[in-house]
Amino acid sequence: MKKPVCVTKAKIEEIAKTYPTPFYVYDEKGIRENAKAVQEAFSWNKGFREYFAVKATPNPRLIQILSEYGCGTDCSSMTELMLSKALGLPGEKIMFSSNDTPAEEYTYANELGAIINLDDITHIDFCEEACGGKLPETMSCRYNPGGVFTMSNGIMDNPGDAKYGMTTEQMFEAYRILKSKGVKNFGMHAFLASNTVTNEYYPKLAGELFELAVKLQKETGVKITFINLSGGVGVPYRPEQEANDICVIGEGVRKVYEEILVPAGMGDVAIYTEMGRFMLAPYGSLVTKAIHEKHTHKEYIGVDACAVNLMRPAMYGAYHHITVLGKEDAPLDHTYDVTGSLCENNDKFAIDRQLPKIEMGDYLYIHDAGAHGYAMGYNYNGKLKCAELLLKEDGSVELIRRAETPKDYFATLDQFEIYHKLGF
Repeated sequence: MKKPVCVTKAKIEEIAKTYPTPFYVYDEKGIRENAKAVQEAFSWNKGFREYFAVKATPNPRLIQILSEYGCGTDCSSMTELMLSKALGLPGEKIMFSSNDTPAEEYTYANELGAIINLDDITHIDFCEEACGGKLPETMSCRYNPGGVFTMSNGIMDNPGDAKYGMTTEQMFEAYRILKSKGVKNFGMHAFLASNTVTNEYYPKLAGELFELAVKLQKETGVKITFINLSGGVGVPYRPEQEANDICVIGEGVRKVYEEILVPAGMGDVAIYTEMGRFMLAPYGSLVTKAIHEKHTHKEYIGVDACAVNLMRPAMYGAYHHITVLGKEDAPLDHTYDVTGSLCENNDKFAIDRQLPKIEMGDYLYIHDAGAHGYAMGYNYNGKLKCAELLLKEDGSVELIRRAETPKDYFATLDQFEIYHKLGF
């Protein structure tokens, strides 16, 4: 089976004359169409906002595009908060959802006016002190019901093993404490399953959160102003998988909203989401070139990218579909391991993958790398991270992050003589 590509072999050959492989290429047209679809799917909710998870793809140019459709940012660190500030986002469009949080990060988030989402009840006093002895008027708490999260097709994930969030009992206690400390507007947040490829996930999660919200507001007297469904809406990495339908998902959430919240007098609650993967994963791909072939106990194709550029296959054994550009319709009659050059045996983009015959110089297009792709890169073996390019709607290409150079790699050693001996 095939997956569509956003760029032709001829276009990649043209791009590579200026920007050598490997590089990421993002599809502006796809990003914009998807962002518009998300907004339309939840337009029934007056206060809806997508807080894009910066950790998924921390590129300011892409976040800027999403912001044109009303998106804010979900941040989990100081630098992600700094990026949001540099983009000019107002505090109400910044969600700070962190865990094991340093005091200075709470301080900075508060200075920005960001919405702080507490991961643990013990962080209340800690955050209060970091915020100068006074908590902000709007705060959120992250919920973890424990156990396993199930849907009609079985167990989806195991929240009970996750380090995130508060128990049900702690949520009630936390809201009472926060109210006593002057907090006026309250939010709820939960992430119970990752990369779900089913339209059932959000409505099921929403139902559980809505029921808890009604009980919390009734028993603690707090005013719940928003419920954050977080991420978890996935993408079909395998071509045989059926993609989520965001319109069906939005309608499913609307249905349980009207069944649970509206009768409880909570029809003004805003719905928030943080769909990093859904927003960008299908619209970014890693392009790499075949530079070696090896015939030993298996057939190997070595490419000029490695796990530094895309970590998910090595780290999780994750599947990413591969298209050999220019051979989209060729028979898949060769079995290869597609490998990178790290001194680690798990540095493989594919294992025993059926692909067309690959010749040296062929370009491999690794799909669905637009989220948790470049962002998870690192510098093991002294490897350098690659460039990021935006394929614009008019067909032109914009460099949105240059490739690293040896100078970048050695920059933190500038106090040593070796840095200057290298000519920097």
